[in-house]
Amino acid sequence: MSLIGAPIDRIDGPAKVKGRATYTGDFNLPGQAHAVMVLSTVPKGHIERIDTAVAARMPGVRLVMTHTNAPRLPEEGRAGVNPPAGRVLSLLQNDEVHYNREPIALVVAETLEQAVAAAAAVRSRYEEQTAQLDFEGGRANARSPGKVNGQNADSQRGAPGARLDASVAETYTTPMEHHNPMEPHATLAHWHGDQLIVYDTTQYISGVHTTLAKTLGIPRDRIRVICPFVGGGFGCKGSTWSHVALAAMASRRLGRPVKLVLDRSQMFGPVGGRPLTVQALEIGAQRDGKFVATRHDVVSHTSMIEDFTEPAALQTRIMYDSPYLETRHRLVSLNVGTPTFQRAPGHATGTFALESAIDELGYRLGMDPIELRLRNEPAVDPEKRLPWSSRSLRQCFETGAAAFGWSRRNPRPRAMIQGSTAIGLGVAGATYPANRSAANASARMTTEGRVIVQSGTQDLGTGTYTVMTQIAADTLGFPVGLITFELGDSTMPEAPVSGGSQSLASVGPVVQAACAALRDKLIHLAIADPASPVRGASPADILIENGRIGLHSGGAREPLSALGARAGADVVATAKAEPGAEKKQYSMHSFGAVFVEAHVDAQLGVISVPRVVARYSVGRLINLKTGRSQLMGGVVWGLGMALMEESVLDRRDGRIVNANLADYHVPTNADIGEIDVDVVPEDDVHFNPLGARGIGEIGITGVAAALANAVYHAIGVRVRDLPITLDKLLET
Repeated sequence: MSLIGAPIDRIDGPAKVKGRATYTGDFNLPGQAHAVMVLSTVPKGHIERIDTAVAARMPGVRLVMTHTNAPRLPEEGRAGVNPPAGRVLSLLQNDEVHYNREPIALVVAETLEQAVAAAAAVRSRYEEQTAQLDFEGGRANARSPGKVNGQNADSQRGAPGARLDASVAETYTTPMEHHNPMEPHATLAHWHGDQLIVYDTTQYISGVHTTLAKTLGIPRDRIRVICPFVGGGFGCKGSTWSHVALAAMASRRLGRPVKLVLDRSQMFGPVGGRPLTVQALEIGAQRDGKFVATRHDVVSHTSMIEDFTEPAALQTRIMYDSPYLETRHRLVSLNVGTPTFQRAPGHATGTFALESAIDELGYRLGMDPIELRLRNEPAVDPEKRLPWSSRSLRQCFETGAAAFGWSRRNPRPRAMIQGSTAIGLGVAGATYPANRSAANASARMTTEGRVIVQSGTQDLGTGTYTVMTQIAADTLGFPVGLITFELGDSTMPEAPVSGGSQSLASVGPVVQAACAALRDKLIHLAIADPASPVRGASPADILIENGRIGLHSGGAREPLSALGARAGADVVATAKAEPGAEKKQYSMHSFGAVFVEAHVDAQLGVISVPRVVARYSVGRLINLKTGRSQLMGGVVWGLGMALMEESVLDRRDGRIVNANLADYHVPTNADIGEIDVDVVPEDDVHFNPLGARGIGEIGITGVAAALANAVYHAIGVRVRDLPITLDKLLET
């Protein structure tokens, strides 16, 4: 009986519930000191003077590191620059300031409290320069990034000319946002002679490994990176940021371990965030709803030190069929911290614009918004002209509509009123690309009959320990209790970043391959073992089930622990798995349909969301329980994106004024109603041998648009500027 798809409990659940799961900030080493970053208070200029004398004399202070005394690094700290893993870092190599909250010093003391106090005593004087903080003013000089996620920043297909019976041409905006995982960034660095051990909260152990080696100018084999648990990442922990190298530099200078944990306000600036976007979207259609022409122009912000592009028009290229389509991406450079990936980068923001515009077009045509989308379903990828590896979007809309009760919707806005509450029902499509990279793994059966599987990947709290254990147990024919899956160490076989929804899609197949290779070795070992009940048998006749080996036809079976004991040595297999020619043969994406019921107080404009129903086309779910949990988490974030999240930039000094969880609002349990998520039956064997695509990001896409569409249906007010706050409803 296959374990694939079974809703088994989290392998790491008991350790987390009992407080035994060790996150980076939980590690402590003998003799460790504590570091705190000092951040700039101006958005652009040069440091004329940085006064550290008072801080250096304070109790417990062991080091105040600035650009005047920091170790000199290869290429002024830029040797490891290879975005997005190796970013342009601020490593105290010069006196330049590029944004407010940029690291300009590091204070190290015996205790965290001493380091915090001393960091507050550091005083800086700047030669300030005029900063670019006006996004609207900078749009006149917006420039093309050239490439976006490996694709051309601009695209065009077909030719305009067909008659339009209805059209929409509107502008949709999304604000700056910042990640707020429960666990902030943290690093603990320790040198043993010329060997560096780094505990880091990261989504990419191998990326930290490589970036540190290049940045510090030391061989990779002298560095070890450890990260057994991550308390949420969502993109901000996919890159190596300044604090990681700064901790290593300080540790080397002091000759003792140094721990550096960012406080909540330091999550706003030095470690990225979602860039703001202004999206001009035009769709024209014929009377029957068939799209004729689509244009999607995106302008987003980046920093002065590095380009990051929000790929918000990419889903428009493939989501629906439009004979003429044109997309563009442009950048405006500001004196702010470099943006980065934030859950479903581009697709979360881009689907808000696209799916809102389609809803608006449906009203102008007098057509049901689901029917409008289905009439524009492409038979093949309209951009690449390739067949889909799988696409069950139609089934998502149909099954989701049935579960949601879409048929009870009165299509006229402001028509569903109960007392003082206006009820709105909204829908939107969802999508995210299916990504997969090369990965490595090993599998080893000990002489006691236990199996240890390793891959240098990460668990962001999404269930990697659990699903990899399931895959290993299913492939080997072992019970879950005899499998141990290990990750989180750069000494293990290399794996890719846990970003782009690709950990399961990349590591799952290689775990399967390594375990299949181990199974073959065990079978041949048993065949050659005179004491085995399957000695001399054909491999095809042998069955391994529940950790016991025997023949399909019956007869005696023995535990594989007995085989291991007689072998007297561990049996080891390794594997590498990577994408092949299928990437050029199929277009690979996940899809979904999101239905939202919104209640709007007709007098106060207060919005509540009692119910969300979503159905997804994501291939096979390896674990029904953890899979649904991830999708629900994406929906929750989508509601927060629609109603709450916004980083407010003070254009006078470039500072985020709500850099805390008191003023930067995210959903809590009280904000969330019923969430019903499920997947349609699918097995995407064209994508990978497991037939499973990643699901970490698709859950957020489409949610903001579905909610905005529900609000319009409830009260007839169209909000095109996220988040949907009370003032935007009352102004109209």
